[in-house]
Amino acid sequence: MIVGTETSDDAGVFRLREDLAIVNTVDFFTPIVDDPYTFGQIAATNALSDVYAMGGEPRTALNIVGFPKGKLDLEILTEIIRGGSERVRAAGAVVIGGHSIIDNELKYGMAITGVVHPDRVIRNVGVQPGDALILTKPLGTGIITTALKGKKASAASVRAAVASMTALNDIASAVMRRAAVHACSDVTGFGLLGHSFEMASGSGVTIVLESRALPLLPGARALARQGCLTGGARRNRDYLSDKVGVKASVRSDLVDIAFDPQTSGGLLIAVPTNRADGLIDQLRSRGIVAAAQVGRATRAEDVSVRLV
Repeated sequence: MIVGTETSDDAGVFRLREDLAIVNTVDFFTPIVDDPYTFGQIAATNALSDVYAMGGEPRTALNIVGFPKGKLDLEILTEIIRGGSERVRAAGAVVIGGHSIIDNELKYGMAITGVVHPDRVIRNVGVQPGDALILTKPLGTGIITTALKGKKASAASVRAAVASMTALNDIASAVMRRAAVHACSDVTGFGLLGHSFEMASGSGVTIVLESRALPLLPGARALARQGCLTGGARRNRDYLSDKVGVKASVRSDLVDIAFDPQTSGGLLIAVPTNRADGLIDQLRSRGIVAAAQVGRATRAEDVSVRLV
């Protein structure tokens, strides 16, 4: 075993031989959008992302389903699985089976197996003082999908969030693998601050995030000000209360977005500062237009993460 649970990495890595290791991950959740096909796409993209964050390439997928038998039309499940399969094919992988149970609440996700060279695994630890932190997708998916349930989100905000959540991190990962990056994590349920904490604490540094530099989905700030926050955001805030320092001048809506749990979020990449601009240019030239430097790493301070 090369990577286990010790540092809360995005996936496990097991070496099969000197030049080949497998990357294993699993993720599933309840619907966050109304359309079943889109939900399937989002769930699959989210699961695939862990392999990309580790520098791997997905190869196979297994469906995981909890379905309320007799309460929903089976056509809904067909569309969910069709959406998930479409994203797996787009990733160059294949669905080879799965497992379903009868459940009171609909759930869907995937277990993904990928491959990586053992010497090229990219972990969420290894951030060095002076590194730049680059984020490849805009933030705010949790806030917007919560607002969608309350019929408060605009069509434009929902379209942007869905486009982001169904966009594979394959290109970002491929660009990252060609650069001399020190660490990476994908930003998902623990939010930007939570995943930054994991990277910082495991690396023995402090990560300073610039609130004004955060790429945001359209409408996210306004919806945050309206209180469209998830239970996950509150749990993130409680857990990180003694681990994250927030400058008093940071606007409250930006603080909420930084704690917001993301579904199928972007990659958070640590790279030497002198290579940051070049990496951002490469990402943007390949269509990752939201790529931006959102912070920097310093020597360890009294907290693992600062939002300024």
